[in-house]
Amino acid sequence: MKFSIIFFRYKTLLMVSAICLMWTACSVDTILDPNNPSADGIIQNASLGEIQNLVDGTESSMRDNLNNYFDGVNVIGREYYRFSTSDPRFTSDLLGKASAVLDNNTFYTTNPFAARYRAVKNTNILIDALTNTKATISDAQRKAAIGYAKTLQAHELLMVLNEQYANGIRVDVKDPAKLGPFLTKDESLTAIVALLNEANIDLKGNAALLPFSSTIYGGDGNTFSKFNRAVAARAYVYKKDWAAANTALTESFFELTGDLNKGAFYIFSTAGGDQLNPLYYPQNSSGETRVAHPSFVTNAEAGDNRLNKVSLRASAEFQDGLSSTYDFFVYKTNADKIPIIRNEELILLYAEVQAQLNQNVNAVTAINRIRVSANLPVYSGAVTQAALINEILKQRLYSLYGEGHRWIDLRRYDRLVQLPIDRTGDDVWTEFPRPATEQ
Repeated sequence: MKFSIIFFRYKTLLMVSAICLMWTACSVDTILDPNNPSADGIIQNASLGEIQNLVDGTESSMRDNLNNYFDGVNVIGREYYRFSTSDPRFTSDLLGKASAVLDNNTFYTTNPFAARYRAVKNTNILIDALTNTKATISDAQRKAAIGYAKTLQAHELLMVLNEQYANGIRVDVKDPAKLGPFLTKDESLTAIVALLNEANIDLKGNAALLPFSSTIYGGDGNTFSKFNRAVAARAYVYKKDWAAANTALTESFFELTGDLNKGAFYIFSTAGGDQLNPLYYPQNSSGETRVAHPSFVTNAEAGDNRLNKVSLRASAEFQDGLSSTYDFFVYKTNADKIPIIRNEELILLYAEVQAQLNQNVNAVTAINRIRVSANLPVYSGAVTQAALINEILKQRLYSLYGEGHRWIDLRRYDRLVQLPIDRTGDDVWTEFPRPATEQ
């Protein structure tokens, strides 16, 4: 008896392997990583079950190496320190201690880069499988599903660009034997936006149900379009295309008076074979831990309830000439979800777009939505574009703390010099180096 396993989650593979032990003639076709499949076979005539497995694997792969991605951008952005007695590079390389520089051939550079492109590979396989499947799905469902895959692909590419920045990225990676060129930063961003818009053509107004279940967002094409437009709004703001960002926001799940936590998330659980939240550490951990950058507390306004994202330690934690008396405590358990994009971010993007379009009254209204929800008084500063942008950047720090935005925000406004230098000789990096394997 022979089982041909093309693409299953790990616990399914283990279950089939256990069954095989009951028959001595049973053999299993080996695959090295069932969450990152080979294209052979499955793209020709995938069943709905195989398509669901592709979706599960894609969404699972999106969670891979999130710890190294967030540690990289959040440590450089001085949101928290990542203390590790087993690896000093978190406090040397990432913070530019003395002569330390970012390495192009080590985990904090290569692992997030490779993980995001593995997810992109999965979406390319999924698109081919959806294109060629003879399973019973309507054309509208096929379009919605392909729009879903392209949206996730664009999101993953944007994460790569967040770290690579001026280096640019490869967007055309469909054929591993013939990779597309590295684009410039601006070309990369333009290509990502184009991919989101291409996906949205198949999603917007499409009421057909996705032919699979997803943990990311929505159940039909038109609903998933709202997530697509939310990511597009973020990308357009990065491009400084304020009018397009404004339009994308109106078509997203943005709601000025709505739930701040409505949005799309990476989902974790303690179920066997699933992943745990990689950013969670118990309070008062030592040796391996994340602690808040002291400035997050000292620069906060009195009464800001977003300070509940950190917790006072029983004793200060020290490493490598750095110290903090507060834990990074955004995630309270090892099964807490991590935001991909939330309404709170969209409200702040709306505030920024309105300020950039000189619609200052609208910008102040959005700022006050955030301030009041944080138990702060309404904004009383100058109503000028410069003053409003200052306020928006501060609110983004506290509202989106630890979600990977501070470094990117100050970089896009050429304000990296405003990040605190904790030790004489430390540096603030502009981007990660291109991985050695891509040179």
